[in-house]
Amino acid sequence: LSLFFFFFFFLLGDSRRKSGSLENFCGSHNMVFYFVTRNPKYKLYMGKDKLENEELIKYGFPEDIWFHVDNLSSAHVYLRLPEGETIEDIPAGVLEDCAQLVKANSITGNKQNNIVVVYTPWSNLRKTPGMEDGQVGFHQERAVLRTRVEKRINDIINRLNRTKDERHPDLAALKEERMQKDRSAERQRKREQAREQEEERRSKKEQQELRNYSSLFGNSDSYTSNADVESGEVDLDEDFM
Repeated sequence: LSLFFFFFFFLLGDSRRKSGSLENFCGSHNMVFYFVTRNPKYKLYMGKDKLENEELIKYGFPEDIWFHVDNLSSAHVYLRLPEGETIEDIPAGVLEDCAQLVKANSITGNKQNNIVVVYTPWSNLRKTPGMEDGQVGFHQERAVLRTRVEKRINDIINRLNRTKDERHPDLAALKEERMQKDRSAERQRKREQAREQEEERRSKKEQQELRNYSSLFGNSDSYTSNADVESGEVDLDEDFM
């Protein structure tokens, strides 16, 4: 038994020296496949299996759109939209790429024609206690859109697979980085808003002071100028009679 533990810890130490961490020795579950759509500004990716799906559900971005074959088991495919765009802005060709990819990665759906693919913003995904890994519901059913896929188009799948890139991202770190960026942007927005409000307050104050000044000195008929006295148009003695 002692000899067994000796070899176990020897192998464990050797593995950690080579990999740099126990996590790598045990294996990482964050395997994500990335694809290039027909429009490269839209990022397309999916998890390797249900464990990755669970991580992607947990660490998604607000601009992510989730795709899945309706009522069938399939991969979870995500489309990351460019900043400022919404689900309604997805080009038809990019939508077709997403639908074809999710169909091709469904054991049952890949063999069937006329399937339905559902898609919705990541923020609409709902995870409740008791759900299995990779299983989700929706906060709002009306936010779930659908597109029909008549059949598998091999040209599209082959094109996407040629761009397939396997990565092992730290999803939690990427999400934290994104949240920090959002918090920084929000602080900047509030500073700009406060500055604009202060400028508006000062402008209103200056305008009010000008109106007060005009109301005090604006009626020239009620005052006598030096020019009026010198020209003789005004008799100062009459003013005091």
